[in-house]
Amino acid sequence: MNQTLNNSRLRYIVGIFVLICAASIAALAQTPYTPGGTTISNTATSSYSDGTTSYATTSNTVSVTVSNIAGLAITPDAGTRANVVLSQTGVDFNFTVTNTGNFTNQVVFKALGASIIKTGSATVTAAVIDVNKDGLIDGGDTDILANAADVTSANVLQDGTLFVIVRVTVDAGAATGSSINIQLGDAVGGTPWDNKVLAASAADVRTATAGTNGQEEARGDITATVENDALIRLQLTRTAGPVAIGSDITYQWVLTNDGARAASAQTLTVDGSPVTGIFILAPIPARTVLKSGQSFPAGTIYTTTAITTAPLAATWSATAPADLNTLTRIGFNTGNSLAAAASTSTITMLVTVKSGISIVLPIRELGDAFSKNSLPTPVAITDQSHDAVANAGDGNADFTQGDAIGSVDGDGVMLNTTLSGTGGVLLGPSGFQGAVGPTDTNDDYTNRSVNTGIATVAPGGNTTAQGIVTFTNTVANTGNADDTYTFTAPTVPSGFTVEVSVNGLGTDYVNVNTSPSLAVAYGSSANILVKVTEPSGNVVLTAYPTVIRATSLNTSSATNDTIDRLYTGYLQLTKSQVVANATSRGGATDPVPGATIAYTVAYDNVTTSGGTNNSTISASSIVLIDPVPANTDFKVASATSNPAAGITLVVTAYSNDGGSTWTYTPVDGAGGAPAGYDRTVTHVRFTLTGPMAPADAAGNNGFTVRIR
Repeated sequence: MNQTLNNSRLRYIVGIFVLICAASIAALAQTPYTPGGTTISNTATSSYSDGTTSYATTSNTVSVTVSNIAGLAITPDAGTRANVVLSQTGVDFNFTVTNTGNFTNQVVFKALGASIIKTGSATVTAAVIDVNKDGLIDGGDTDILANAADVTSANVLQDGTLFVIVRVTVDAGAATGSSINIQLGDAVGGTPWDNKVLAASAADVRTATAGTNGQEEARGDITATVENDALIRLQLTRTAGPVAIGSDITYQWVLTNDGARAASAQTLTVDGSPVTGIFILAPIPARTVLKSGQSFPAGTIYTTTAITTAPLAATWSATAPADLNTLTRIGFNTGNSLAAAASTSTITMLVTVKSGISIVLPIRELGDAFSKNSLPTPVAITDQSHDAVANAGDGNADFTQGDAIGSVDGDGVMLNTTLSGTGGVLLGPSGFQGAVGPTDTNDDYTNRSVNTGIATVAPGGNTTAQGIVTFTNTVANTGNADDTYTFTAPTVPSGFTVEVSVNGLGTDYVNVNTSPSLAVAYGSSANILVKVTEPSGNVVLTAYPTVIRATSLNTSSATNDTIDRLYTGYLQLTKSQVVANATSRGGATDPVPGATIAYTVAYDNVTTSGGTNNSTISASSIVLIDPVPANTDFKVASATSNPAAGITLVVTAYSNDGGSTWTYTPVDGAGGAPAGYDRTVTHVRFTLTGPMAPADAAGNNGFTVRIR
């Protein structure tokens, strides 16, 4: 038991000793060194007695002079500073260099900033001894970055300090979350890297004067973390479509700050005065107009400046133009700050699709957002809508950006709204699809005639052979999109056959009953051929209309008709005669020998006319041949002509050989005829120059004979 007690007591005593030693060491660490050169003397004294008398004595004096001990500390070790952002300038790393030796010393920094070791995406732009310790880099400071030789500081008293500022600019391409470390000095060993025996190197920071312990060096370092500055991202949603012409498209805008710092305000000039804010600037899409009567947030601005002008250079007003058709952009002021990870409220904007436009191209929208970042001298930032990349945009949403996302081409992404197609069609005579008939564009017409089976048939008779006429019609796409048109024939004369060639070349005829179709691009037109076959046996000088209809595939109710009218001959000749009896035999109109007969042939274009730009047919190169009847004598100079309006010249010729030649000139009494008559004339020919239009009144020619 005594042994146990002794062991416990021993452990107690040892523990107390350890604590005392630790406290002594701590006290020594916190107590400044005795200045070098200090003399420490010691003289002992003693008193003693011989039992009766007291005596005093003094020893000799011994002394030492405290040696100079070099020491150096740099703080902080593994320190940190506030986070930084991309492209941030003037980022200062502040170090304190302390003379921990016991005598006044100086500190040596390597030439050309070699004592500064940078790690990470930044550039050291300045490094100084802050002589006046004001925390600023100014003219009185000692440069330790651009120094051509090693820099030795001014004297630093024992326990005195130097302030060192190292300034950097963060690279624009620094990775978010990466570190930038600035190390001053390169002493090795464990932390703290202070009061280390100098191991001379290219990057050391050391004492200038050695102590009895030689020269010493130190090291400190500070780390900053790179974080995102304000990262604005403009989001856009829209009505995807298809939407009808004349209806509305809804756009909704939201601006989000994806960064770690707040976005700050940009400045625009509005009505001649500066206005600050974070702006969403939205173009009015082409072929639309801002819908009137909407309510927008306070501070909304408007411009009529052309879309080709960058929005920050546009002329803005707080008042919308009276004619919204002139509005090119609208701007929304979302406030002077947008906090990190925050979003604006949704801003809704409606536009109305204009009428009479093509739907081939969609309605496209793209917007810009403008603000500044959080730096002391803020930098302008911008973003274009609808890509996932923040701060990506060319600052001018003028619809030249294309469809690539911002991470590819630096721009936003245009959003499309498709339009629903509305069919429209006009079908008419060749080159005149908009022709108007007597009533409207559904009874316009093309008139043509057969030239077979009619030559020897008198009026009222029937054709003696089949006839074929080919009509050329033009179909035009008057809708707002590419379309396909189907062709039918609601009206076909009995027994007739109608075929259609949609390639316009006549190489692909099909029966109209098969409803052939043709694709026609928006705003374009094309020709079709319609071949109408007329069977024999139809009344001559008669119109036989075929109605051709084009129907839109986009809008089945959109149709248009045209009439292809076939005639079985169209120049009608009507022969008339007047008998005059001046003899003593019979009545005044009895055809007795010696009486005269005045023949007249009226000619008339019997085709229809009227309307606008219809395809009519005129009769031209008319040659009328009229035989002199047997048993009669031609009356010299009796030929007459009353030409139709379009006939400009009538040439009369005579034949005395049955129409073989036309060079004969009637002679008084020829062939034994009575005076004034010519018995040898066999035919009279009238050659007419000029066209006879359908609307022209009938003309006539004639001559007189005497019954033998």
